[in-house]
Formats: sequence, C-alpha cells, structure tokens
Amino acid sequence: MNQQKIDRINELARKSKSVGLTEEEKVEQTALRNEYRQSVVGNMRAELNNTYIMTPDGKKRKVGTK
Repeated sequence: MNQQKIDRINELARKSKSVGLTEEEKVEQTALRNEYRQSVVGNMRAELNNTYIMTPDGKKRKVGTK
C-alpha cells in the first residue's frame, strides 16, 4: 500500500468526522480500509514466517500456523 492511498484514507476519515461522506466516498473508504487491513495482515504473516523461538534446550522452533 502506497503513501497516497494512506493519505486518502486519512482524508476521508477527517471529512467523515466534519461534514460526512457521499455514498461513493463511503464505498471508496471501505475498499481502501480493506486493502490496508490486508496489507497489514500480510506484513505480519511475513514477519512471523521469519521468526523463530529459542527453546530452553537451545533448539530453534519456527513460529507458524498450527
């Protein structure tokens, strides 16, 4: 997700609080928020896929889905 889209999310949030949004803007805001959420979840999964836990006996165990 690029900075322009994040700026647009913030712009729509400010407008929503001050004067309200049109139906088109609400749809755009929802789509942008969903894209942002997917980006955050994807980044978190990538980070966890590269994370290891050291056990007390010195072995590395990869953090992953169970």
